[in-house]
This record gives sequence, C-alpha cells and structure tokens, in this order.
Amino acid sequence: MANTNTARRIKIFSTKTGVNVVQSPIKAQILSILKEGGLSGSQIVSCTKRSKSTISAHLQDLEDAGIIDWVIDPEDRRRKIYFITSKFLGDLSSPQEIEDDVSNILEEYVIQADDPFKFFRYMFRTIRVALLDEGINIDPILHNAGVKVGQTFYKKLEGQSLNELARNLASFWETNKLGNIQIKSMKPLIIQAYDCFECEDLPQLGRPACAFDSGLLEGIFSNYYGQEVEAEETKCYAQGDDFCQFIIKPLKKDDA
Repeated sequence: MANTNTARRIKIFSTKTGVNVVQSPIKAQILSILKEGGLSGSQIVSCTKRSKSTISAHLQDLEDAGIIDWVIDPEDRRRKIYFITSKFLGDLSSPQEIEDDVSNILEEYVIQADDPFKFFRYMFRTIRVALLDEGINIDPILHNAGVKVGQTFYKKLEGQSLNELARNLASFWETNKLGNIQIKSMKPLIIQAYDCFECEDLPQLGRPACAFDSGLLEGIFSNYYGQEVEAEETKCYAQGDDFCQFIIKPLKKDDA
C-alpha cells in the first residue's frame, strides 16, 4: 500500500507528448499504487476505497494523458490490468521547513573557500536544499543522471575482475572528490561511502538521499554484470548514519 503522504504529493511525469503534472490527490494515489506493479480496476478501487465510477473516470483521464495504459488480464479476459507507461520525474509536496542554515553553509564553505570544487559542491547542495525547502523532490532526475554518468564512465573503470573494477571505482571516487569508498563485502557486493559528496552536509531528512550516487553505481555495475542491477542505499548521512551504504543486487524482473 502506498504511503499516504507520498500519495498526496503532486506528481510529475514525462510522457511522449511532454511533461504532465498530476495535481489530483486521487490520481496521485492511483499512481503511487501502480508504481508497485500492475493492478486491475477492482484492485485499485479496493486500495483507494473510492467508488468504481470515480476510479474509472480517473483511470480514463490518466490513460488519455499517456501516463498509464492497460492490457487484458490473461487469467480473466473480462478485466484490464493497468500499469504506468511514462517516466516518473519527481514530485512536489507542501512547502516545509528544513532545519538547515544555508547562510552559514555559504559563509563557511563557499565565500571562504579557495578550492573551486568546494564552490560547486556546496552550490549544488544549496540549490538542492532550497528545492527541498519548497517541497520539490528531484531525486528521480538525479538518479537518472547518475545512471547515464555511470554508463559513460564504465569503459574507463572496467577491469578484468570485480576486484579490479572495485579498486578502479575507489580511485575514481577519490580522484573526483566524491568521497572515500570501501568495499565491505563482495558477495553480496556492499559499498560504503565516507565524506559523501552528495549528502554529507544535507539536513537530516530521515531517509536515504544519495540518488545520484545510487544511479552512478547502477550504471557502472549494470554494464559489468550485463544486466540491470539495483544499488539499494541502506545507510545514509541524511538519515543519521555515519556513512552511506549501497547493496548492489540484480534487479528483479517484476521491478523493471
């Protein structure tokens, strides 16, 4: 069942005809439910606790907008199975206060910094915090960008073995000042990141926040394994941990 707060957010999707902003709470709830997999109309009615006529009207609107589509249920040809066909870009929530003194960050790390990298590093964080403060979550966009970067840099990092790739990756992380990474385990592959570029100085969000890094790792290791993988972030500075941790594992077919 989709989280109520998540379902209430305004959702942004990219369709074949352009960007579509879904403001209806009921439509947003339907889409949150469908993110977990295809469902029949009756199942959606049950999950949302709305009338069949109400859900049917919203499903038709979402279909007309190119956000969802349907197929005939192979087990019961009288039923349609609805699923999302568009790309989720992010969501908007009500403006919220985030405990973060941006002015102090700029004073300490940007104005006084001699290292140009620090300037861009903290400008990136400042922009991200400002967006979060307005209720705008850009994690899906950052994740997709990370996947593309990982795919691009894989040829530079690839080695003859997983151990060699891991060493090259650690060197890449340090050289590009993304932080310091350590391989905690090879089976399953568990990567820990310290001094994380993406999230170390973010306010406490209570959730993992390394969307770009997880995408970067997915792009790299999907190329290595020759199949899609997931970089699940199980620890993060942004949720109060002492480091960020990613578990690299094959993506289940049902999650694709």
